[in-house]
Amino acid sequence: MINTAFDLDDLVVHAALADIHDAKILIVDDNPANVALLEAVLEEEDYSNIYSTTDPTQVMPLCREHDFDLVLLDIRMPGLSGIDVLKLLEKIILDDFLPVIVLTAQTDQDTRQQALAAGAKDFLTKPFEDWEVLLRIENTLNTRMFYTRQVLRADLMESEVLKRTKEIRETQFEIVQRLGAAGELRDNETGAHVKRMSHVCQLLAEKRGLGTEFSELLLYASTMHDVGKIGIPDSILLKPGKLSREEWDVMKQHPKIGAKIIGDHDSRLITLARETALYHHEKWDGSGYPHGLVGDAIPIAARIAAISDVFDALTSERPYKQAWPVDKAVAILKEESGQHFEPLMVELFVEHLDDILKIRDRYRDQEVFHNDFGLEAGR
Repeated sequence: MINTAFDLDDLVVHAALADIHDAKILIVDDNPANVALLEAVLEEEDYSNIYSTTDPTQVMPLCREHDFDLVLLDIRMPGLSGIDVLKLLEKIILDDFLPVIVLTAQTDQDTRQQALAAGAKDFLTKPFEDWEVLLRIENTLNTRMFYTRQVLRADLMESEVLKRTKEIRETQFEIVQRLGAAGELRDNETGAHVKRMSHVCQLLAEKRGLGTEFSELLLYASTMHDVGKIGIPDSILLKPGKLSREEWDVMKQHPKIGAKIIGDHDSRLITLARETALYHHEKWDGSGYPHGLVGDAIPIAARIAAISDVFDALTSERPYKQAWPVDKAVAILKEESGQHFEPLMVELFVEHLDDILKIRDRYRDQEVFHNDFGLEAGR
């Protein structure tokens, strides 16, 4: 893990070209004497990775095979001119910042303009002095090295940001799962309800076309839908019989309590968790609580959570009721279409009932349950 700017700089230096004399240099000239001269000049200055060719058609194959740091290119060559080679190298020049120094006996302004316009970074006229070509090469390689280090620095920083973001997201998921479990274990003898309900939410979100990222976030956010029950007295929450009017008024406060527990942080996960907790008892026709929202005013996450929660509650045994048969529960969902539930959600639920029942079978009530991060919780 990168902890300081010093560590980052150290990694960049080691990953990038540390010494310009280690640079890979390609010499392209149809005259073997010119190639030999440039090789001798470079070797005298301790450049150790020198490649050369007298055939300009071999430039692209050589560039695909080697990651060159500099190309020394002649202009007048048979078959392909230096300008033609520059055009072939255009993508590499732009994407990888491959510098090209043109070496030619042509001194006319048109040739210089064409070469520079085609991507050449510098221009030297033959015959040249050894000191001048060496200084031009050194300056160009220093610029190349600086560019490479900046690119590596940006890549390493982006990688570190992605890593930290992933760690934060996983921490959020873990906390949300644990809070969801804490709330559910006060209301359900096994806690498996929260597993079934949240996975059904994920499935329905995917089938609704809300995307993989949203669906995964809802998987975790929906585990918090009943976290507000932490604030409801056991005498009401676990009462085996019917609640009195006063007791029901207390019970109806749990969505607001849940929203208060979750808070109003602006991360997408927390936002979805808060919406799910606060609005999952709203009804499509406006008769729900705590705000009496109607139709599309109810957030989509809460609409999905509502039907997932009710179905699992109906088909699960609770301290105050026996489990309903699946066909009876589905009949209730259909009957409440347009009243309690969004009609489209009911259609979607029924269409994918087989997949929902597989989730129900996978997470049956048991003495110990496991969340997606390996957490074990008892009754």
